[in-house]
Amino acid sequence: MRILFTLAVKDLRVLFREKTSIFWVLGFPLMIALFFGTIFSGGGGEVSGMKIAVIDEDRSEYSKDYIEEISGLSALQVSQMSRDSAETKVRQGKLSAVVTFKKGFGESLGMFSDDPLMEIGIDPARKMTSGYLQGLLIRSHFTLLQKRYMNFDTWRGDLDSLIAGMETWDVDEETRSSAQKVVSSLKDFTYNVEGKISGASDSADTAKSEERFSLFPMKMTSITNDDIGPRSSFEITFPSSLLWALIGISAAFAVSIVKERTAGTFLRLRIAPISRAQILAGKGLAAFLASISACIILLGIGIVFFGVRVNDPIILATGIIVTAFCFVGISMLISVLGKTEESVGGAAWGILMVAAMTGGGMIPVMFMPSWLLTVSHASPVKWGILSIEGGVWRNFSYTEMMLPVAVLIVIGAVSFFVGTTILSKRDA
Repeated sequence: MRILFTLAVKDLRVLFREKTSIFWVLGFPLMIALFFGTIFSGGGGEVSGMKIAVIDEDRSEYSKDYIEEISGLSALQVSQMSRDSAETKVRQGKLSAVVTFKKGFGESLGMFSDDPLMEIGIDPARKMTSGYLQGLLIRSHFTLLQKRYMNFDTWRGDLDSLIAGMETWDVDEETRSSAQKVVSSLKDFTYNVEGKISGASDSADTAKSEERFSLFPMKMTSITNDDIGPRSSFEITFPSSLLWALIGISAAFAVSIVKERTAGTFLRLRIAPISRAQILAGKGLAAFLASISACIILLGIGIVFFGVRVNDPIILATGIIVTAFCFVGISMLISVLGKTEESVGGAAWGILMVAAMTGGGMIPVMFMPSWLLTVSHASPVKWGILSIEGGVWRNFSYTEMMLPVAVLIVIGAVSFFVGTTILSKRDA
C-alpha cells in the first residue's frame, strides 16, 4: 500500500506542477459554473420536446379536449399518469413539469376563476422553462376556444336543432312562430359575420400576455418544497462544474501516461521491483485522489460563496466517489487510444467534449431534441451530474441512487479493465 501512495503522490506532483493543469482542473470548471449560473438566473430560452405529465381531476369534456390539444403540440411530449408517479419523475428530472386540471376547470373553461383551476408543478432545475410552458398552455386555451365558439357550422347546426325542437313546445302558434323567426334571424346573422370575425381574429394583436394571464389564471408550484429544491441557479450549475473538473483530470492523466511511456519513465518503473498492477493501481489512485480533491474544493467554493447547500452528505459523497471512479476508468481507456501525447490529447478532449455536450455539461438536457435525449443515456456526464444533484438538492433516496451509481460503476470498471489490459499487452 505504501508503494501505491508513493506512486500516487508522484503523479499528483507532476499534474499540479503545470499551471495549465491547475486551470483545467479548477479554473475552467469554476468559470463554467459562474457563467451558466449567471445566465440561468436571468431567464432561459425556448424548449423543444418538453416532457410533461397531465393529471385530469376534472374529467370534463373541455379538459379532455384540452389534453388532446396540447398533446398535438410538437413542443410538448404529454403523458397521463398518477400524481405520485408524475411528481417522482419530475423530481428525478425525467419530466419537466406536471399539469393538473382541478375540478371545475371545464365548467369555467379555465377562465376568470378566483382560485386557479390549472396547477403547474415544475422541476426546480427548469424554472427558466416555466414561462415558455405557460405560453404554450395559454395558446392552447385560445385555440380550443376558437374551435369551440368560432365554428359557425356547429352554431348553425345547434340553431337548426333548436328550431326543430320548437315544434314540440306547449305554446300557441303565434309565440312558436315568433321564436322560430328570431332563431332563424340569428342563423342568418352567422353567415354575415363569419368572414368578418375570422378576419379580425387572424389580424388581432395577440401580444397582450398580461391580459391573457388574467383570463386564464394558473398556479405555479415546485414539485419539491423550498427546503429541498434549489434556492439558486448555482445549486444547479455547480454539479456540472464538478464534472468539468473530472473531465480535465481525466484528460490530463491520460496524456501523462503517454508522456511517461514516450519519455521512458514508465519503463524505468517497470524495471524497478514494482509489479505492473501496482504501477497501474498507483496511477488510478492518483487520478482518483485528484478528482475527489477537485470536487471538494469546488463544492467548498459553492457552499461558502454562493450558498450551495448539501441536503444529504452521504448521497453526495456516494455520487462524487462513483463519478470519480468512472472517470478514472475512462482516463485509463483514453490513454491507450494513441501512441503520442498529441494523439491522446486530441482523443481525450474529443471524446470528453462529446460526452459533456450529450450529457448536459454544455447543453441543458431540457433543451435537447428527443433523439439527443436518447443518446444522453450513454454519457457518463449525465449520470454523474444526476448522482451529485441527488445529494445537493434533488433529495434522492438510496433506491433512486441505485441506477446512476450502477451505470457509473459499470462504465468505470469496463473502461479501466479494457485500458489496463491493452496497456499491459503493449508493454509486455
